[in-house]
Amino acid sequence: MDDWLEQARERLAARSGLDTGGLELTQDEVDKLLDLARIAAHESGERTNAPVLTYLVGLAQGRSGRALADLSDAAGGTS
Repeated sequence: MDDWLEQARERLAARSGLDTGGLELTQDEVDKLLDLARIAAHESGERTNAPVLTYLVGLAQGRSGRALADLSDAAGGTS
């Protein structure tokens, strides 16, 4: 994770009362989110759908506890 994202993660952890470790992303998670953003932007024709869709997937994961890979596949239309 680059410095800018790491600082943002630390600010989010502090504001939300979470440990920064709970907001760490694996490279596989980063790759899934970037792929999902690419799909949203290109298939919908609207670049602004990329951040909104990745937020919706994160919201669904946080509320359901389902795996990121499962939810990103569903959101991207692969299942």
